[in-house]
Amino acid sequence: MDWLTDWLIGFASDRNHPAGFALLAGSALLEYVFPPIPGDTITLFGAVLISGFGWSPVGIIGAILFGSLAGAMINFAFGRKLRARGQARPRIEKVVARFERHGPGYLVINRFIPGVRALALVAAGMSSMRWRQALLYGGISILLWNGLLIGLGAAAGANLDRLEAWFHNYTTGAWIALGSVAVLFIGWRLVRRWRRRRAPVE
Repeated sequence: MDWLTDWLIGFASDRNHPAGFALLAGSALLEYVFPPIPGDTITLFGAVLISGFGWSPVGIIGAILFGSLAGAMINFAFGRKLRARGQARPRIEKVVARFERHGPGYLVINRFIPGVRALALVAAGMSSMRWRQALLYGGISILLWNGLLIGLGAAAGANLDRLEAWFHNYTTGAWIALGSVAVLFIGWRLVRRWRRRRAPVE
């Protein structure tokens, strides 16, 4: 993705260039639909544009919000299509069942959890959640996440390398935390199963 940041650098001195806003929106959309694309790197660069080059915070945040919401609703629509076709597998059905109970909460935190952003919106689409709810709660998550990144940008000034290092550390820490929770959960389930087998039959 270096070519993208290089392209944006070409617009940086031309404050509030429409093509720069369009690129931010497009990368945010692609990051939701194709999670391996590091759209957050472009979002971080948006923070640099604000703090280092005087770009409009409203324009930057608005472009990223528009692109992210568009990508989120594409995933939501895909989930609706899967639901209509009845293509949910047992494991996916468990996730959808959780969304039936706690969907709004999951969507609000989904941007802060690496690797599950697209899946969260697909699961929301497969549940009974309405598209307006998905748009609302997904939008809240996006605004909170982007607010964090823009805040980091203000703290780091125009240093993109420092921002990327902070973001990398956050992502690594989040994966470690998720892995730890998964290990503890699996361990808890195994202990429960072992205790049930050891329990005397009345």
